[in-house]
Amino acid sequence: MEEPSVLVVGGAGYIGSHMCHMLADAGHQVTVLDNLSRGHRAAIVASADFVQGDIRSANDLDACFSRRRFDVVMHFAALAYVGESVLDPALYYDNNVVGSLRLLDAMRAHGVSRIVFSSTCATYGEPQELPIGEAHPQHPVNPYGRSKLMVEQALADYATGYGTQSISLRYFNAAGCDPAGRVGECHEPETHLIPLVLEQALRVRRGGDPADTRLQVLGNDFPTPDGTCVRDYIHVSDLCRAHLLAAQRLAGGGMAGAEAYNLGNGHGYSVLEVIEAARRVTGIDIRHQVVARRAGDPSALVGSAARAADVLGWQPELPAIDDIVATAWRWMTRDAEANA
Repeated sequence: MEEPSVLVVGGAGYIGSHMCHMLADAGHQVTVLDNLSRGHRAAIVASADFVQGDIRSANDLDACFSRRRFDVVMHFAALAYVGESVLDPALYYDNNVVGSLRLLDAMRAHGVSRIVFSSTCATYGEPQELPIGEAHPQHPVNPYGRSKLMVEQALADYATGYGTQSISLRYFNAAGCDPAGRVGECHEPETHLIPLVLEQALRVRRGGDPADTRLQVLGNDFPTPDGTCVRDYIHVSDLCRAHLLAAQRLAGGGMAGAEAYNLGNGHGYSVLEVIEAARRVTGIDIRHQVVARRAGDPSALVGSAARAADVLGWQPELPAIDDIVATAWRWMTRDAEANA
């Protein structure tokens, strides 16, 4: 029996590339569509059929969908920097919203009706209660979050109007790297806490003075136990397993319409707790500077994934912060040695 054919849009990016490796491990036929504006050609799993193209281009999409019949689409091709979205909202509405609509229309034109959408907890905005469940009001506070919410709303309307079946997965803080070390995290610029902390560990390991740290903690006066922001970190491999389960639900025929699930551990770690975990994992003296808060940062963001457990049968396998950090450190040290 032929394995399912999956189109991974944004498969050269951080989460998308991990997804492609997991799909290939499971024996699926993988096609990657990516414009390589933020992703990396080297991160694409070797067995994938790679198409360089942009989701905003109807011609690129038509060429991609004409290659073969896809059983499901996984959509990771979003821009995801909150600060950048505030400074350049047009870029985010163009790529994240217009691009997604063109992708959905290409799916309709080629008879593909199933999509797993990479969404975000940023659609909720300021938390009114913790942990955040799927019924929490969605009032995003930045263009990035609004662009993702607009796509979720479009998916609901496409379900009603055209029968498109979709599952939106609202991530909390994606973190870590492939435990096998085949692919990792590489952003330019890097804004995620764990790689920023580990970059300082690498600097010190190479002989740098710990006191010369460039690691900044953005505020230590939040109403949290240690004064720093608390976030729910979810390992990238756990995120990818949720996508596999979502695709199985879509293929099973037991649902109709648009569904959404949170993906998180249900437990938050503060910035200082993450730094301390990195010290334990690396054995390196990692220091930091405290600077002013960043505007709009909630004191705590922790999600409930009870619905994903009940419906998808999903549970995180790497919930401990030390384990998450260890996979990232393994990748960063191996990558640094390879490029030395």
